[in-house]
Amino acid sequence: MKFSRQTTLRSQATVTGVGVHSGRPASLTIGPADINAGFIFVRTGLDGADREVRANAKAVIATELATVLGDGDGALVSTAEHVLAALRGMGVDNAIIEADGPEVPIMDGSAAPFVAAIEQAGIREQSAPRRYIQVLKPVQVAIGDSFGELRPNPRGFRTEIEIDFANPMIGRQRFCCDLDPETFRRDVCRARTFGSMTDVTRLWSLGYALGASFENSIVFDETRMLNTEGLRYTDECVRHKVLDAIGDLALAGLPLLGTYRSVRGGHKLNHAVLTALLDDHKAWRVVEAEPARRQRPQAEAAGGMVGGMIAPAYGPDVS
Repeated sequence: MKFSRQTTLRSQATVTGVGVHSGRPASLTIGPADINAGFIFVRTGLDGADREVRANAKAVIATELATVLGDGDGALVSTAEHVLAALRGMGVDNAIIEADGPEVPIMDGSAAPFVAAIEQAGIREQSAPRRYIQVLKPVQVAIGDSFGELRPNPRGFRTEIEIDFANPMIGRQRFCCDLDPETFRRDVCRARTFGSMTDVTRLWSLGYALGASFENSIVFDETRMLNTEGLRYTDECVRHKVLDAIGDLALAGLPLLGTYRSVRGGHKLNHAVLTALLDDHKAWRVVEAEPARRQRPQAEAAGGMVGGMIAPAYGPDVS
């Protein structure tokens, strides 16, 4: 990890598509935010004033089919995980995210369109040092046959994700990566959401997934992939689970210094592990990158690690 300051966007960028569950048109605009703002969703298009919610673990009100954020008056925005993954994966710390409907547009089912929007808007440094949540001890959660844990990793954020589906076209897959913008852009962001034809049919009958299609989802039956264009990665399904985990764990409010491992997980498990971490104040602390002026010239010239780069911040408040 290198010395770094907080970042935000240089300008605004907008994407439009449909909501994966409603099938209705949806528009989302990402733009600059102040230092220490984190990610703030602003729901527009409501009767009366716009409503906003800070993207953190306390704002999660549902995790069944997607990560849904809301406030005391109810849900505000669903399927927040893909745009959050793009922001965190590309190294953005502070952003305003305006949504004109109840869902973030599903786009092509991946985070790539949001990465393109971030690159269009541009990223700029801010004057304050970047802050992190450093995992100090392992935190584990089991839900049925699903298991997740966060454990210390002072060098950065790493994911170790394993899936195991009965559908033989998906089966068991595992993917690990150390998160940085280049890795996220190359290895993770293009992985699309996926499911079986029986799942899609069941969700349609319940009034969900009305916007799902072969243009935004990978669909399998028991013997083949039904999309004609094929996979973007041979293990695209598990890479999408990595993408989801990055987005769900962005709800920590700050980048994590830790390793996240999950087996047969999903949004519910991701949120449960993050909540377990944040509820145990002995399991984490807020730290910040030392100012660049404290770099040793020889280390800076070599582009190497500098010992003692991370210094404790002023307390556990990350709100």
